[in-house]
Amino acid sequence: MPPRNFRIPIQEEKFYHIWNRGNNRENLFYNNGNYEYFLRLYAEKLDDVLETYAFCLLPNHFHLLVRTKLFRYHSQTAANMNPVSNAFKNFFAAYSQAINIQQKRTGSLFQKPFKRLEVKTTKQLANLVHYIHINPQKHGICGDFRYYPWSSYERMLKNKPSKLKKEEVVTWFGHSDNYLRYHARDVDLDVIKYLIIE
Repeated sequence: MPPRNFRIPIQEEKFYHIWNRGNNRENLFYNNGNYEYFLRLYAEKLDDVLETYAFCLLPNHFHLLVRTKLFRYHSQTAANMNPVSNAFKNFFAAYSQAINIQQKRTGSLFQKPFKRLEVKTTKQLANLVHYIHINPQKHGICGDFRYYPWSSYERMLKNKPSKLKKEEVVTWFGHSDNYLRYHARDVDLDVIKYLIIE
């Protein structure tokens, strides 16, 4: 497999697997309020530039499956800046500031740069959703990923308004029963080996 460039430029209207972890493998989350704040701040800072298809937040790292929106620039100066990268920069800075105050720490909270790879096929998308959702179990954080509260797995099946692109995700599996069956089997790492670090 050729070397991967995790710093690829983020382009508009494309799918990406985005992940990052705490600097020096430190925790990003210390309590339930941190997870909730991360998700609220994520929506506030990033909803204008991307759509979210899957996520999983773990104590010292996170995974996202997103699709970037059409870029809209509000000034000539902004045209020289990637709106998604800029939004992530602002998001990471705001979240880091809150955690640094809470934990009485200083310095960078997140590793730089955040990693991202483009996802190109529906088969990759479905397998990546599966991979993202099983992460808490894979890392021994919980016994059964289906009951982990900080991922999109269960939210996909809830009949309540959400900005999460639930309907689109379920169609990648055919329907909700297939979504459940797919998640009950072993993830096919061969399909997504280029898109993950194992």
